[in-house]
Amino acid sequence: MSALNEKKTCSERMENFRRFVWNPETKLFMGRTLINWVWISLYYLAFYMVMSGLFALSIYSSMRTVNPYEPVCQDQLKSPGVTLRPDVYGDRGLQIYYNVSDNKTWGGLVTTLRTFLTAYTPAAQRPNINCTSNTYFIQDTFDGPNKTKLSCKFTSDMLQNCSGITDPTFGFPEGKPCFIIKMNRIIKFLPGNGTAPRVDCTYVGDEARQLEVDYYPVNGTFNLHYFPYYGKKSQPSYSNPLVAVKFLNITRNVELRIVCKIIGAGITFDNVHDPYEGKVEFKLKIED
Repeated sequence: MSALNEKKTCSERMENFRRFVWNPETKLFMGRTLINWVWISLYYLAFYMVMSGLFALSIYSSMRTVNPYEPVCQDQLKSPGVTLRPDVYGDRGLQIYYNVSDNKTWGGLVTTLRTFLTAYTPAAQRPNINCTSNTYFIQDTFDGPNKTKLSCKFTSDMLQNCSGITDPTFGFPEGKPCFIIKMNRIIKFLPGNGTAPRVDCTYVGDEARQLEVDYYPVNGTFNLHYFPYYGKKSQPSYSNPLVAVKFLNITRNVELRIVCKIIGAGITFDNVHDPYEGKVEFKLKIED
């Protein structure tokens, strides 16, 4: 017992460790002979090669079943969301406040619109084609370059008085600002049931109160030939169609709540759990 309880010196511990690593008497390396280490190494090499092969096979099998052009699961998106430009978010959602006599308050809003519309210049839309029909643009084949599908052009001049071409300030200093409505993409979604969906803007909670608005394109419609959307890989140059809204009779110095809804079959705007499904609601205050 006294021998077991005897404390070993540091040099004795190092000597024992050295003999564990390599014992010259028994020719053992870390407690095993050379042939044992060879067999163990071969075993684990084969084991991990098999495991790696099974993993690679499972990934390959999964990739063979995945459609690169369309997600397998997309049933969460039944109706498209709607976004607004310019978008300024406050504590309680979208809030656009500015003073017509102070360009510092609306200059950033104009810049946001200009930047957003750079994707809709004729140069940016050059890869797309001119579409004239008012029906869905169904494509069963890949007729575009590099095995893609064709996309219809949408250029900023289609927004007319809200294009930023004739009026670079988009009506903000006159108190008649332009806003752009965009409907989010859903693959193979066919809105309107054959009738082009349109934008309708009203006061929140007071639909009877007249809100004087100009819509661009005419009637504020999304032409059907921009639908369906086939996905980023199928249509890499696709651009969302837009509708511009120009408010003409906004009361000054009063905070107003406005909602712009997309009216069309298959588009819902009464989902209490998603305030941006099928509509966009915002506060607008123009001071002078």
